Amino acid sequence: MRVLGIDPGLRNMGWGVIEAEGSRLSHVANGICHSVGEDLATRLLSLHEQLTEVVVQYQPDQAAVENTFVNKDGVGTLKLGQARGIALLVPAQAGLLVGEYAPNKVKKTVVGVGHAEKHQVEHMVKLQLPGVKINGADAADALAIAICHAHYTPRPGTGLEAALRRANA
Repeated sequence: MRVLGIDPGLRNMGWGVIEAEGSRLSHVANGICHSVGEDLATRLLSLHEQLTEVVVQYQPDQAAVENTFVNKDGVGTLKLGQARGIALLVPAQAGLLVGEYAPNKVKKTVVGVGHAEKHQVEHMVKLQLPGVKINGADAADALAIAICHAHYTPRPGTGLEAALRRANA
């Protein structure tokens, strides 16, 4: 299963693609979409186009996006929500299943602690994806989101249904 993880952001939208075969994970690619333009609509269009190119190039089977948290700046939260809409829209347009994960769940899955620091997340991503060269903190977060999705999404041939089919075969 190939998973695209997306860390939404209006200026920088991190993305990371991994392969999950059973419990084995491997790195495919990662990067950051940088929005361009002066007005919000142009910046969102820029992110949409760049993320669409990632989906076309790497052909993921599923995607995962980090949930937005609400902070004190309502305008900033709203703008982040609009970028998150792009992060959900692009994979949905490609017909992908899109998982959504709270930041604390991602950190707990990857680091073991729900309130881990960014450098701890990046360190654990490097341990779980040996040889990976991470293209920035946003890309590290996106890879962590993909890893989280790989841990929580049932893969074909697993689970109770698959076990019953094997037992009856």
